[in-house]
Amino acid sequence: MEVLVDNRDGTIYEIPAVSISWKTEKSGTASVLDVAMLNPEPLKNKVTPGAIVRVTDGQHRVFYGYIFKTSFGKNSEFKITAYDQIKYLMYNDTFVMKSMQAEDAIAQICTQFKLPLKIVAKTNYKAPKMTEDDKKALDVINKYIDSTIVATNQSFVFMDNFGTLGLYNIKDLVIDPTEFYIGEESLLYDFDYSAAIEDSYNRIKLVIDDKKAAKRRSFVAKDSNNIARWGQLQFYKKVDEKMTPAQVESLLDALLAVHNKEKKELTLKCLGDWRVRAGRMVFIYIEKLGLKQLFLVETCTHDWSAGVHTMSLELKVV
Repeated sequence: MEVLVDNRDGTIYEIPAVSISWKTEKSGTASVLDVAMLNPEPLKNKVTPGAIVRVTDGQHRVFYGYIFKTSFGKNSEFKITAYDQIKYLMYNDTFVMKSMQAEDAIAQICTQFKLPLKIVAKTNYKAPKMTEDDKKALDVINKYIDSTIVATNQSFVFMDNFGTLGLYNIKDLVIDPTEFYIGEESLLYDFDYSAAIEDSYNRIKLVIDDKKAAKRRSFVAKDSNNIARWGQLQFYKKVDEKMTPAQVESLLDALLAVHNKEKKELTLKCLGDWRVRAGRMVFIYIEKLGLKQLFLVETCTHDWSAGVHTMSLELKVV
């Protein structure tokens, strides 16, 4: 593994890594890199907060980010904690947004925070206008993405890929199953699988308070077959009174499509491959569970030490 540090003063140097941990999550936070390295002369080989750190393994570009913390112990072990660019979107501001598509909203927010957005998937959905005060920029971005997922029944993810910020459709983040998969005969050494309806809904009820008519209008969509199987699991929400009946009906159908199913989750422990990270789709083949399909990586933690590379994954069916 190669760990390069750029202090932004014209010096770039490599410090031998003892161990590396890299964690990514699909949404809600920046990816984090923890590196323990030997640095017996910390005053000579200075590593300062704000410095750039790049990690590669000769074949894969693993991490590009910025050091936020350094520490040094008596045994000459030097530790750094770094985050990707999404860290800079985890600070609060006021956001006044017109009705626009998620990709345009994200571009506007990135410009506001002086970050370049280089890859933009087309969502083809115009979200309602919103005003958010004293909110994290990343939370506002995820609000746009969540509303787009519900409206389009397609999944999108916002990530920093080795220094490149982008909004991706997850169908473009599938790791080719002909080149890579995880299973009982490929990398896997432990797993836990669950299927649950605790967060599922088979009846959707949306209401509008019509202030002019002084009455409340209700709209309902349901799956009678699943109600017979699971009992009634209702999702209830008030919606904007400016929505038309057609828009409410469309939202009903979208919410039912998203929530009217079992939530299947899988945790894996396996040998590591740097191509795997949160937000990507990975093919899983576990014969004893009857699993032979793509899963979305929700969280991924890579651990590397003394040449041994493992990873822990949390996955779900999309």
